[in-house]
Amino acid sequence: MRARVIAHALLDLINESSAVLIMGHVNMDIDCLGAAVGIYSTVNSLNKQCNIVLDEVNNSIKIIMEKLKNEKDYNNAFISTIDAIDKLDEDTLLILVDVHSKGYVEDIRLVERAKKTVIIDHHRKSSNFVEGTLLSYIEPYASSTSEMVTEMIQYMSDKPQLKILEAEALLAGICVDTKNFYFKTGVRTFEAASFLRKLGADTIDVKKLFSDDLDTYLKRYEIIKSAEVINGIAISICPPDIENIVLAAQAADELLNITGIHSSFVFAKIEDDIHISGRSLGDINVQVILEALGGGGHMTMAGAKLKSNTIEEAVEKLKNAIDKYLREGDYK
Repeated sequence: MRARVIAHALLDLINESSAVLIMGHVNMDIDCLGAAVGIYSTVNSLNKQCNIVLDEVNNSIKIIMEKLKNEKDYNNAFISTIDAIDKLDEDTLLILVDVHSKGYVEDIRLVERAKKTVIIDHHRKSSNFVEGTLLSYIEPYASSTSEMVTEMIQYMSDKPQLKILEAEALLAGICVDTKNFYFKTGVRTFEAASFLRKLGADTIDVKKLFSDDLDTYLKRYEIIKSAEVINGIAISICPPDIENIVLAAQAADELLNITGIHSSFVFAKIEDDIHISGRSLGDINVQVILEALGGGGHMTMAGAKLKSNTIEEAVEKLKNAIDKYLREGDYK
């Protein structure tokens, strides 16, 4: 099994390194955090210096971050990119989780300066990928990076141990990316979930990690309410006061619960960038559509980031990409 080979290779690299830094993508989500926590726990058990690089905590990971910071082993686990750059030396191992594209890493400076880099990701390889890695484990058929890390953990120790909260973080990552086991769910997904459940992960506690306050719920409803639906494809734009990529992605997910909608695209303007979250029930390949705009992801879940565009220009580009996709029958 490839996961076993990769796990053993990663274990060797960790043991050969002076310290380990774990970094995900900008606007870290629960899958990214769960994967980072899983790797951190394993490295920590080897008595190796390890930190997770994170500058800002967004609403999607706020609850679990508060819980983690109450754990003794996580008192000094999270550091800023500035501190990470200061810690980085030639023998430091940088592990990228849930990301492989230069344009989406938490901080490109760490990637550029690191001499030893590993990638663990479940997104289909994009053109702007990080090069020169010692180990690259990109598995588009996996449901999530949390699933991949859960598999690897079982081969990195004779008796793998995780704290209950760590197991719940990984299970939460799997739940989010599979939409509670509806999408991209295979036998290995359930096996990973079963392993985490045996370690004490509680499904009710995992559900509580996704709780929203009333304001967030109403903002998501506002995005959904403004959607334009054409031939089963919903397109919505976040109001100017909602500058939240995670909220846009959640709204795109929610739109698929509406009868007659099989695909959705939600736009959010964050400073000078326009972010697009695409979701599909499988009728169309949102990955192919958003790759035409420089993005990527999976058939049912993808994203893109546009620069130097107005929202109107970005919407027009998306509509042209959809038209081209439907016209050419690019259903790969």
